[in-house]
Amino acid sequence: MPATIPAIVFIGGGPRTAGVLERIAANRPEVFAGPLQIHVVEPHVPGSGRIWRYDQDPGLLLNSMAADITMFTDASVECEGPAAPGPGLAEWAAGVLDTSILDVPDFPQQLRDQLRSLTGATFPTRQLQSQYLEWFFRRTAKSLGRSVTVHRTTALGIAAVDGGHEVELANGRTLHADIVVTAVGHTDSRPDAVSAGFSDFAARHGGYHAAPSYTTDVDYSPIAPGQDVIVAGMGLAFVDLLVLLMEGRGGRFEETDDGGLRYLPSGREPRLWAGSRRGVPYHSKISSTLRGQAPGPLRFFTAAAVDALLDAHGELDFREHLWPLIAKEAGYYYYRELLTGSPERGAMEWEVFAARYSEVDWYSGGRADLVAAAVPDRGLHLDLERLDRPLGGVRFAGHQDVQDAVAGYIEDDLALRDSPDHPETLALFLALLHVYMEVGRVVPAERLNAKSQQVIHGWWHGFFSFVDSGPPPHRLRQILALHRAGLLQFLGPGLDVAADEATGRFRATSPQSGVSVSATALIEARLPATSVARSLNPVLSSLYRSGLGSEQQLLTSDGIHSTGKLLVSSGHHLVDADGRAQATLFGVGPGTSGWGAGAFARPNTNAAPFRENDALARTILGLARDVAARATITPEPAAVGKS
Repeated sequence: MPATIPAIVFIGGGPRTAGVLERIAANRPEVFAGPLQIHVVEPHVPGSGRIWRYDQDPGLLLNSMAADITMFTDASVECEGPAAPGPGLAEWAAGVLDTSILDVPDFPQQLRDQLRSLTGATFPTRQLQSQYLEWFFRRTAKSLGRSVTVHRTTALGIAAVDGGHEVELANGRTLHADIVVTAVGHTDSRPDAVSAGFSDFAARHGGYHAAPSYTTDVDYSPIAPGQDVIVAGMGLAFVDLLVLLMEGRGGRFEETDDGGLRYLPSGREPRLWAGSRRGVPYHSKISSTLRGQAPGPLRFFTAAAVDALLDAHGELDFREHLWPLIAKEAGYYYYRELLTGSPERGAMEWEVFAARYSEVDWYSGGRADLVAAAVPDRGLHLDLERLDRPLGGVRFAGHQDVQDAVAGYIEDDLALRDSPDHPETLALFLALLHVYMEVGRVVPAERLNAKSQQVIHGWWHGFFSFVDSGPPPHRLRQILALHRAGLLQFLGPGLDVAADEATGRFRATSPQSGVSVSATALIEARLPATSVARSLNPVLSSLYRSGLGSEQQLLTSDGIHSTGKLLVSSGHHLVDADGRAQATLFGVGPGTSGWGAGAFARPNTNAAPFRENDALARTILGLARDVAARATITPEPAAVGKS
């Protein structure tokens, strides 16, 4: 029987696929060095994909500094495969200018300008990031020789056939696959009942409604200059929205003589009324550097600690068992930097504090007493509950009180996070980042109760994003400038939006603040909630209809709840409608039940996505080896018997 070359189809060609391909290339010599057919199905440019594509407003930025971005699996990554260090975004950019390692005809002038001004502390444009990601993909594909074929089209569906699967493409082709990996990233879904109701309401009353979506893909042109617009959500999508509706319409910011920022409107901007659950934007990224003892490995939230909890309780509850460890870890990082980097602010030696701190529980009075004795200034005490809900319990006297409270909160946040005087905020950032990267590895999802799985994917992810994944500091300064210019008003926390049939207008109210406003336009500034059942992605829809894939279901005391995520096993195998893990079908990325860890990461952090990419690549190569081995087995001739 002639040898068969194993066929691997990646559906989606963004940075997650590029990362897995790099790990396939790195692990081939050890696991399976035979020939491969690798197909990458991606309608956009491979490497950047849809979300990170070049064709975006040049004002849109990453929320990470250039020095904090890499696609390479460096020596810090704990994985079976070999490390393969390479340039992060900052080093790559320097190489583009100095050695022309990127050979792109007619390289845009605006990107050349961005490259010349880039430093490790720069928050780069998404356009520039697209070039780094696309370069990484080309480099990786080249390292795989002639194995990789890119199909610039959309995958429509996956069907099981004898000997593997078939992937139907929009260009009329059908690909045979021994192994399929879905890595479709953030996808669109049909609106849920509430958003669909808002869209119907706006259509009937001649208003405007933008359902949750990727901000840069929404058409905001129907919004008129000076029009009042309710904005539900103050996260990263909100920050992008401000770029598009303000500077994107011709306005500009300028520095004032006192070092402040002023917005000069073009006259084409709408007036925005923004609110959310918390009522404030995400915390600013941090510009300080650590001054104290260097952070070591996690001390409390460890695999050994989690194993001990599992031995003691069998099934874990996030709030009762895991959060106290996470909170204690955060406090340890925070106070270590405060007491060793700014000892003048403390009243206790770090070694004494650390020994006593290790013996107390997070929720005990002993911990609070210890902190009070070590740090006299109560304003420097770490309050994670207050950090999560900064306006919780605050009473407001009226509209102006809300404006002053939110603006004051933003100013205080900048004073803490965009100042060299408070490096303890960076220590807290690093603690939460390291814990976030470890959760998926040290906490078996099947050993969490169903409520805790909801909490991890819901509250914990949201809290981490709010504290660690916020915008660059200058974006918060721009928010204040827009507020002073009268183009942005704050509604407060606990935002509730309703459609008023009597007036034909949307009404937004914050019961806590008492502020209420009506408008004919509503923007839900957030990504759509993941829903395989409502997905507009044809492959996800196909998987759900055929039963090859399923939504994650959680059984809680309130009944069965769907998370909307594509259910995968711990090894990223798709789980079908009958609960069976599919040996040769895989799913990775934010729309799966696997712990989402991004596609690129900070260098030298043992980043979770790189660990996951390596493990998945080795699994894929092992399957490919098996496919090739089966194809080369020659059946023995049947024995001839005598009658």
